[in-house]
Amino acid sequence: MNTALLVGVGGVLGALSRFAVGSVLSPRTRSTLAVNVLGSFALGALTVGLADGTALLSVFGIGFCGAFTTFSSFAVETVELYEGGAKREAVENAAVNLVGALVAVVLGGWVATVFN
Repeated sequence: MNTALLVGVGGVLGALSRFAVGSVLSPRTRSTLAVNVLGSFALGALTVGLADGTALLSVFGIGFCGAFTTFSSFAVETVELYEGGAKREAVENAAVNLVGALVAVVLGGWVATVFN
């Protein structure tokens, strides 16, 4: 199957999932953190070995995780907090998102090695 089509299918599923999480969790910063950490965990697991084939990586790694996670929303929310006078919350939001995503990708990779 065409790689671009696989990425597109995964992207649609990821975007719809992102919308669903945003509809359930509020405020926006909470849903953004959730998708970034969950998506990083999934990508870590996929790249370490749960998705051996390029088709699975195309659909789930590039497509789904790419559309599910959102660096741009994280950046906008952090700047809005800072410019709104919530400087401490902005720094906390940045730290929790970045550290959380990095820890999640490592944990996802570790889980994949344990179950692989």
